[in-house]
Amino acid sequence: MGEVAVIIKVMPESPEVDMAKLQADIKAKIPGIQDMRVEPIGFGLSAIKLMVIAEDEEGSGDKIEGMFAGIAGIDRAEIESLNRLL
Repeated sequence: MGEVAVIIKVMPESPEVDMAKLQADIKAKIPGIQDMRVEPIGFGLSAIKLMVIAEDEEGSGDKIEGMFAGIAGIDRAEIESLNRLL
């Protein structure tokens, strides 16, 4: 099977969340991260956008999304796009 590139937007619980620590926690728990950056949303709130490379198998997007559940400081993580790599 091939691979997919998954773009995920991670929203912190509040503007007071330490984004550097949150990024470190995400890097420690999520395998296959290729890119990660902080993007301002507004009113002092920022989101973390990251790209993960994963195996192209049924449910891989849901599996990746579920990995964020155990990380403190995250309100939600949502997949913005999922593209098959050639």
